[in-house]
Order: sequence, then C-alpha cells, then structure tokens
Amino acid sequence: MIHIALVDDHQMFLDGMISVLSGQKSFDILFVENHAQKALEKLKECVPDIIITDISMPEMNGIEFIRIVKKSYPEVKILVVSMFDNLQSIENIDGYLLKETDKQELIDAINSIVLDNKKYYGNQNNHIDTFEFKKSILTQREKQIIRLIAEEYTTDAIADQLAISKGTIETHRKNIFFKLQVKNIAGLIKKAIYLGIIK
Repeated sequence: MIHIALVDDHQMFLDGMISVLSGQKSFDILFVENHAQKALEKLKECVPDIIITDISMPEMNGIEFIRIVKKSYPEVKILVVSMFDNLQSIENIDGYLLKETDKQELIDAINSIVLDNKKYYGNQNNHIDTFEFKKSILTQREKQIIRLIAEEYTTDAIADQLAISKGTIETHRKNIFFKLQVKNIAGLIKKAIYLGIIK
C-alpha cells in the first residue's frame, strides 16, 4: 500500500486527484491540505510515502515547503504536479509532472518513484539537478518589494511604505536574492525585468 498526501491550494485540482487516486486499490490517501503550513502540522501525526504538491502556493511557497519536508523527513518522496513547464531543473524532488498529465502517467509516476525508487520527470530533463528559480515561487510581498527596490526605495523607506520592520525587509531581500539567484541590485533588476515582475 502506498500512502499519499496531497498539498495544493486549488480545490478543483485536489478533487480531481482524489477521484483518480482513490480508485487505485494500492493507494491510500493519508491527508489532503490546501495550505503548506497545515500540511507540516499533519506530518507530525502521520508520514506518507509520497507527497504530491505544487511549486506555486500562497503563504509558504512549494519550494520552501519541499525543503522543510526533505530536511525533516528525508525518506518522504516528493512529486510536483504543476502548470509551469519552463522549469529548467529540479532540486529536492523525486518527480515532476504537468497538471495536464493523463491519469495513467500519474499512476505510473507514483509507482515508479515509491516502489522502484526512481526519479520521474515526465518529459522534463532527467539530468539536471539544480533548481532554476522562477517568478512562480516569489510571494506577492516579495514581488512588491522588488518593485520598490527598482524604484530606488531604501530599506527604511520600504519598511515605512509596507508598514513592516526593517529586519523583515532584510529577510525578504535575502530570500529574493536566493530564489532568483542574483548577487546584487543590478542583477535583481535585470532578472526581474526578464521575468516580467517590473517593466
């Protein structure tokens, strides 16, 4: 029996997954969650063989969620099912499928990842193992901060504008630089324009 957890902020997608997976006698859905933070709480009570989740979610995004899961539960497999097909490479995950993937490929992917201990990337490149961070993993707050940086606001001015502490702004800035893999403001602006965050 393969024990599965579903974590996604789109209820229609979750309903579809439940419909497909519950029809398989060898699959058992342990829990279903709309929020990554709540899913982390559930993991303290029951640990699945595989978590099916997405990269782009509100509050805590999928990349952060996956990193925390892998650190605390390294034996848990992660299958990302996303609408984004422009990811160049994958880190910390065991499989990647597009949301339009057919039912049989989803079932095959789960079996391959859990039973055969294999990576499953569908039509993605199997040989790349570092994640190219994209616009989809930035939170709305991070995008807001990027736009203010682009307008040459200082850290203090951004903190005043958004009514949050200077320390929080610095944390956001570090996260943004890490996610977009840039080292300075010039690199950030260039990447943000490329991703369409600023014009």
